[in-house]
Amino acid sequence: MAAESPARAELGARSAGAFRARYRIALIPGDGIGQEVCPAARAVLDAAGRRHGIRFDYDEFDWSCARYLSEGAMMPADGLDRVRGHDALLLGAVGDPSVADHVSLWGLLIPIRRQFQQYVNLRPIKIFEGAPGPLRNAAAGEVDLVVVRENTEGEYSEIGGRFGRGTAAETAVQEAVFTRAGVSRIADFAFRLAARRGGGVTSATKSNGIVHTMPFWDEVVGERAAAYPEVSWRSEHIDALCAKLVLDPARFDVIVASNLFGDILSDLAAAVAGSIGMAPSANLNPEREFPSLFEPVHGSAPDIAGRGVANPIGAIWTAAMMLEHLDHAEAATEVTDAIAQVLRDGEVRTPDLGGKSTTAEFTAAVVDAVSGPTGP
Repeated sequence: MAAESPARAELGARSAGAFRARYRIALIPGDGIGQEVCPAARAVLDAAGRRHGIRFDYDEFDWSCARYLSEGAMMPADGLDRVRGHDALLLGAVGDPSVADHVSLWGLLIPIRRQFQQYVNLRPIKIFEGAPGPLRNAAAGEVDLVVVRENTEGEYSEIGGRFGRGTAAETAVQEAVFTRAGVSRIADFAFRLAARRGGGVTSATKSNGIVHTMPFWDEVVGERAAAYPEVSWRSEHIDALCAKLVLDPARFDVIVASNLFGDILSDLAAAVAGSIGMAPSANLNPEREFPSLFEPVHGSAPDIAGRGVANPIGAIWTAAMMLEHLDHAEAATEVTDAIAQVLRDGEVRTPDLGGKSTTAEFTAAVVDAVSGPTGP
């Protein structure tokens, strides 16, 4: 929780309101299907809130590629100050074919992640009954893992440049930055998470080919592992790890990785689970000195935007992650259970899952499952 946020109010017996907790959420629908899945996430959040005495107040922001095209910036110059006091940020999707990806990313998501010290990118992966993945050896109830990606340094640094542009000798240099503090804190998060889950940690590396940063990563992860003797762990080279993730995804529990490796692994794992459209993520500031950002990872999908057929599972599951971060684990579990129930029933499916249901129809089914027959 942001330390300076006045927005959250825990309401006691003397309160005239009916809510036990109240949160101020910065809603950023963004581009493409983000405009369609954000309302889905909001509807499910409000349904869970009614059951558990939680109120969400939303401030909507138009930060997007559309804004960039009209005003020359993804967000205003004081954008971070406008959301600094919110309890959480909920994003739909960002991206448009007319705006270069590095412009949209570095104009919105990267500044938020880094200025708000959201150094954990958390991506759970699960195969649900009724939504089988493409692998014959990956079954529902067996694949349930989490990718813990370092989110603020590593290979995605700003250090580097290009010179000799337009000449035969044109050169580009990009520096990776790994700090002891950065690797230690992401490793600690991964080991603590594995301890709570009762599983083990796999650390992604490439120390046989990347001679400085990856051996350093291995050393620091090994040092931090010593503080968690109850958690088993191993190190895997990224190429072999990708192969094993496809061949036997059920063997993994928590995977910790650098910024680049974690980015690749989490998308691969989502595909193994059936669809990147179902994958949620959280950009966390675990100390809660700043608000955390929650976003599905499916992108803006301009090819289906505006047709009302986008799969809202990624956004709804992301909303569940937000609930858990706000210390409402029971409500979060009810939301993921509702997703599982709708998929298991099999009557309502979006086209990417082989059905004909609309985004709104799938959302309504999840809202009904969350609300239950009698309320709280």
